[in-house]
Amino acid sequence: MVTLNNSILPRSTEDNYMLSAKGLVGKAKFYKGIQDSQINYDGTSDTSSSVKEKKMIRIIKTVVLLIAFALVVTVGYKSVTYKFNALKETLDASPITAQVRQKQLDCLARNIYHEAGYEPFEGKVAVAQVTINRSESGHFPADICQVVYQKNIVYERVLCQFSWYCESASIKKPINTLVYSESMEVAKKVLLEGFRLDGVKHALYFHGDYVQPGWNKKPVAKIGRHIFYN
Repeated sequence: MVTLNNSILPRSTEDNYMLSAKGLVGKAKFYKGIQDSQINYDGTSDTSSSVKEKKMIRIIKTVVLLIAFALVVTVGYKSVTYKFNALKETLDASPITAQVRQKQLDCLARNIYHEAGYEPFEGKVAVAQVTINRSESGHFPADICQVVYQKNIVYERVLCQFSWYCESASIKKPINTLVYSESMEVAKKVLLEGFRLDGVKHALYFHGDYVQPGWNKKPVAKIGRHIFYN
């Protein structure tokens, strides 16, 4: 027996009272903890501030993904539109078929081969330019092949604009395949890629430096063994 606040209680009763009070306090703290926490599926718990931070991170990630997706769609759309418009302009500007273009390349390459096959790169380009300049001048046929194979009759004598064409042996397929391949590459650069030499920008005529044609013209350039005139 013990005395508590002037009361006499059995020790067992006092002990039960103290345990009950402690139990109530523990339960109150437990329920408060549930309100302040969130139980995860894996058994762990997050405080309310941690939950808010995770929600904010998820929102930010979602916004960033949406912005990135919108940028990809915009760039892709502009790229496709640009390519389509460029292709449309090309088709509208050039009705020439692939077959016709290949024929023009063959004629131009053959002219380069026979007139400047053993000239330096610039010499080949210059001959190609003269050929194309003639087709665009209005003073010669408008077709490249017709320019290359053009003939004129002077005093009942047939003259070729490019002398090699009047030599029957030269009309045959080029013998030196390496030189012809180089000539074809030059033809592609000049005809398809628009490569030009400023010195012969408007040149329409040329001859070898070993020839004296007596032309009353002023030369605009000398490239390799050829002299060029407008």
